[in-house]
Amino acid sequence: MLPERLKELRLEAGLTQKELALAINTSQQNVGLYELGKRNPKKEILDNLSEFFNVSTKYLEGKTDIRNPEEEIDLSDFEILYRNTSKGLSDDEQAQLEIDLKNFLIERQKVIQERQKAKASDKLS
Repeated sequence: MLPERLKELRLEAGLTQKELALAINTSQQNVGLYELGKRNPKKEILDNLSEFFNVSTKYLEGKTDIRNPEEEIDLSDFEILYRNTSKGLSDDEQAQLEIDLKNFLIERQKVIQERQKAKASDKLS
């Protein structure tokens, strides 16, 4: 699972293997071997990857699908909040609330991705 997750995160950040290697203090060859599943990163490198991409090591290793548990929203709380907020709204108002929430979540994802790219650029500098 680590090979797929690592490559996915690297591509999402718009980085080459060489750029990632420089950012996490390893060689391009090692990054390539990690992505091919032919070598496992040492704990220090795994921690560097986790910090660099702002994901948990458990996510990198495929032990969870939650990228960063500290930033995850408890969906049951979110659902309760949505239900309480939408009570008493007309059908049109509920539809508008859904549109607003979707737009907010899309914008939030863009901010997170931009933050990851900026962090990647900072580490390369």
